[in-house]
Amino acid sequence: MSELAIDARDLVFRHTPTRRQLARAPDAQPFELHLPTWQVPQGARVALHGPSGCGKTTLLELVAGILPADEGALVVQGQDLAQLSEAARRAHRITQVGFVFQDYPLVEHLDLVENVVLPYRLNPALQLEPGVRERAHALLSELDLAGKEHRLPRELSQGERRRAAIARALITRAQLLLADEPTASLDPDRSRAVIELLEGLSRDHGLTLLVVTHDPELLPRFDAVLEVWRHTRGAQSSRPQERP
Repeated sequence: MSELAIDARDLVFRHTPTRRQLARAPDAQPFELHLPTWQVPQGARVALHGPSGCGKTTLLELVAGILPADEGALVVQGQDLAQLSEAARRAHRITQVGFVFQDYPLVEHLDLVENVVLPYRLNPALQLEPGVRERAHALLSELDLAGKEHRLPRELSQGERRRAAIARALITRAQLLLADEPTASLDPDRSRAVIELLEGLSRDHGLTLLVVTHDPELLPRFDAVLEVWRHTRGAQSSRPQERP
């Protein structure tokens, strides 16, 4: 495997609002995101930082292969996403990338174990072998959820739901973990606790961690920070910049 988890070169993404997006936000403007060069070593912990609406989540979705770039090369876990079909990008994302969403969605009628193994039920690229459930139990125990494996989400605290969603992101043994504003709406103490949890998982499992955040207080905890912003199409180009 490459020593780089992410290698972006001359990357350009152009966004034009859809009719549905314009209905929700009539002032939405077309924008572009440019990334001339960006490299993330395996095992690094990197923050994507910037104001709301600057393109942090867009960049995360490019790395995940959810959105295709318009120009340039984006190599993730040794695979150039620009060379893959949509189906191949999806298969790569399923097996290589763990995604923690901002609202930590869980399926309310499934217990914790079944929520954690859900990716194996939804994706034909994954096989639900007996060892998968054993791994789910081990992850839940590691995340201080031992004894709660068969509880429903409504029986859990918000912190427990959050940890269960992180276990689900790790169940496929992906080596790249993406987290979109995992500390949104949390107070400073809880925000630090979430980042410390992700740091520990990165360290213990050798994961590369890419976290979207708008909170400057969290930035010193990361190995590197990529400042992200977008520019309105037709304006002078603004580009993300990396700082230590």
